[in-house]
Amino acid sequence: MRTVLFKAVPFVKEEVTLALESGVDGLLVPAAQVASAASLARTQVIAWEDVADIALNSKEDEADAAEALDAGRLVVLRQGWEIIPVENLLAHVQVKGRGSKPVPHSSSISGKPALAGLALEAATLEEAHLAIGILETGVDVVVVPPAGVGHIKELVASLKSDTPTMPLCEARITEIRPVGMGHRVCVDTLSVFSKGQGMLVGNSAAFTFLVNAETEANEYVASRPFRINAGAVHAYAVMPGDTTTYLEEVRAGKEVLVVSHTGETQVAVVGRAKVEKRPMLLLRAQCGGAEGAVFLQNAETIRLVTPQGEAVSVVNLKVGDTVLCRTDVAGRHFGMRIEEEIAEV
Repeated sequence: MRTVLFKAVPFVKEEVTLALESGVDGLLVPAAQVASAASLARTQVIAWEDVADIALNSKEDEADAAEALDAGRLVVLRQGWEIIPVENLLAHVQVKGRGSKPVPHSSSISGKPALAGLALEAATLEEAHLAIGILETGVDVVVVPPAGVGHIKELVASLKSDTPTMPLCEARITEIRPVGMGHRVCVDTLSVFSKGQGMLVGNSAAFTFLVNAETEANEYVASRPFRINAGAVHAYAVMPGDTTTYLEEVRAGKEVLVVSHTGETQVAVVGRAKVEKRPMLLLRAQCGGAEGAVFLQNAETIRLVTPQGEAVSVVNLKVGDTVLCRTDVAGRHFGMRIEEEIAEV
């Protein structure tokens, strides 16, 4: 996830308020304004004087930036940066083993900045997308200067939704069977979803099912479009940053990955996770040569997603029906991808 900072230099309270309401992760302000800025919201506030502010006009400027990176400082390259010197600096960072290290949701900072690494100023969507695409990975920190304040809402929204498209496969249901009672996890988020959006959940990280959010109402139950009744406590859920977690570990404040039937992804914040004992179903499916399973609550409101983006209830699902799943490799250690031969059945 990218870190987006607003450069409030000079400090204009109305611009700072707009930036905070737009969802920036922190502020760069004159040292004299740190306390004032910190009083507006619980966010990261960094004194501009603590930052290495560099305009790349010559090879000497690039060398100065590299030296500041080696010293563990946050280096902000002003608007007008060019791709080749930025590529050189990113390569330098990789060789030295220093990356941008954001400390999200920290309190105000008036001493050394809590970020170290390379950041690029970007006042437009074009500049922002270029900044995060250089050498394929781009920079982790983007700074919006005052010139970009008029576009800050769309800039933040675009940078925060910068998650990769998730390739999905059309899987055929091979088994549906009641298995008795079990504990399932209901994930309530701070976001509202549409039909065809949900979380990828499964018995194995190598085969997960797209579980639709509760976007559909019926005559007995109203829709709960913020909720994903995701599955049994032991199940893997695909998370942001190419990681997984057990559903039982999902907590309020944690970020989860939400996927649409087209494979588009976004991040949502968990408002609460409810673990309750409910009757459960075992579902198995096949996609190509891969097979996977998932345990879901046995209720009409729990739905999988068809290739057409429709939400189909597990109550109405039949063997032979097609739903959207994701296949991957199974090797994980504490949710992180590893190269290991492993079978999960």
